Amino acid sequence: MCGITGWVSFDRDLTTEATTLHAMTETMACRGPDDRGTWTQGPAALGHRRLAIIDLPGGRQPMSLDTPEGTLAMVYSGEAYNFTELRRELEGRGHRFTTDSDTEVVLHGYLEWGDAVAERLNGMYAFAVWDGRRDKLVMIRDRMGIKPFYYYPTADGVLFGSEPKAILANPLARRRVTLDGLRELLVMIKTPGHGIWDGMREVEPGTVVTVDRSGLSTRVYWRLETRAHTDDRDTTITTVRSLLDDIVRRQLVADVPRCTLLSGGLDSSAMTAIAARQLAAQGERVRSFAVDFVGQTDNFIADELRGTPDTPFVHDVAKLADTDHQDIVLDPESLADPAVRERVIRARDLPVGFGDMDASLLLLFRAIREKSTVALSGESADEVFGGYLQFFDEEARRADTFPWLVRFGRDFGDDSDVLRSDVTKSLDLEGYIADGYRTAVAGIDRLDGESDFEYRMRQISHLHLTRFVRILLDRKDRMSMAVGLEVRVPFCDHRLVEYVYNAPWALKSFDGREKSLLREAAADVLPRSVYDRVKSPYPSTQDPQYARALQGQVKDLLSRPSHRVFDLVDRDRLRTAAEREAPISSQAERRGLERALDLAQWLDAYSPEVNLS
Repeated sequence: MCGITGWVSFDRDLTTEATTLHAMTETMACRGPDDRGTWTQGPAALGHRRLAIIDLPGGRQPMSLDTPEGTLAMVYSGEAYNFTELRRELEGRGHRFTTDSDTEVVLHGYLEWGDAVAERLNGMYAFAVWDGRRDKLVMIRDRMGIKPFYYYPTADGVLFGSEPKAILANPLARRRVTLDGLRELLVMIKTPGHGIWDGMREVEPGTVVTVDRSGLSTRVYWRLETRAHTDDRDTTITTVRSLLDDIVRRQLVADVPRCTLLSGGLDSSAMTAIAARQLAAQGERVRSFAVDFVGQTDNFIADELRGTPDTPFVHDVAKLADTDHQDIVLDPESLADPAVRERVIRARDLPVGFGDMDASLLLLFRAIREKSTVALSGESADEVFGGYLQFFDEEARRADTFPWLVRFGRDFGDDSDVLRSDVTKSLDLEGYIADGYRTAVAGIDRLDGESDFEYRMRQISHLHLTRFVRILLDRKDRMSMAVGLEVRVPFCDHRLVEYVYNAPWALKSFDGREKSLLREAAADVLPRSVYDRVKSPYPSTQDPQYARALQGQVKDLLSRPSHRVFDLVDRDRLRTAAEREAPISSQAERRGLERALDLAQWLDAYSPEVNLS
């Protein structure tokens, strides 16, 4: 796991641009605290910051390979979990290796197969190869979009980076956000390829982007496809468990300390228990971590989303699986700390609006990083197996929109209410969402003979796996890499995703509950309490001191009437919320305070040009 960046300019010699390349590379220091490197040749310049995971002394980058026709040079971020098998295959084809790293395997794989190497990889990755044989840059992103990858076309080439900040460090990139970028910020739909910053794009998941002197081209090497599922229930459950065993085994490989993120939910508990069983066979104990808040368990109040606190279930799993467990307990002062908010915004490059859930994730990862470098997460199991409430909500099922927006609107309210009315009118978020939804469902294939209900559930699954999950994957990547922690996501293995996606909904929910297939596949390693537990999302603090701290910070912001944030935010609405004496219980109102503070922090940190016309 690393940070990559680069610049291709066909009209100049970039060996004279060392200062700019260095600035772009250094923005990735948090992603790669262990080493840095740059490589330049003619029109191409590559930069890399390394977080050493496998082959600590031998995996330095950029990595180059000389051929009779020209040089190949690569910067690579992520992990190829099948690199051992690929290495054996390449050795059989005559390739010779000088390191034990997966990076060298991927580079030789490109030499052997070109950009078709992507189809052979199992893992999470974003990498760029400068192919000096043909003077072209090839950028490749993993199938599910686990690793971020941005690019910015220029008049004579392209800039690229793991995060927007690397691109924005180049004077050619304009720090500008238009109405379309603001729309994407304010709605949870993650339009594929949208970079939010004007002129910036994402390399879409499962896609190869090639840049040469004739311009830019793309090739999709993987997409989520509809196929018939012929396995019966028992075979499906057995296959899911077999896949999980193989996936976890592969993702536990590292030359540094690793751990699991344990929430006490079905997903992280199954993953942790399987990892614990595998490591126990090797005479090791898995280390696990959970987030908690001061007083949360004792004073927990059930609501529409969360019926139980996490900690008792976490401890049940840790006891049964015999993990080396630690709770990371956070207080409201830390969650509301303006320095933490600034760190979150700089990690995100944008005011995305997850509030205390971003702050707690950052603080959790910071504590974990003191003891581990790699963590396995249960992220994406809800999207794969059908775990969210909206999968079972009739209104969300029938709605002609993204189903999670129905649930969020009902349970949280609309935090865009904090915006000025003229801004809201210009944004036309309803129209933007409607257009995005029509585009999203247009390409979902239907099986011959598939019922209307089963097809609708296929659509809902597809939307979650191609839109919603990418929001959460991006969040987890940014918060973890901000402290130099690699987070792996076993449930995003494309083999598991493809297999379970095509299982009919009647099979995914055969017992009338969420994630039936996962529950049964891991039943033998779960405590009964977790087996029976109803889905509970990532926790959010309920402590009223957190909201009061937000109110105090907003009052400070209101004391600066000339701040640019008030070009976007309604001053009177914000003042009403900040001066409310009764405890803030409305999720929408609290999120409105967080949204305003995030926007203000972003404007201070990035000084963007915001075009509202």
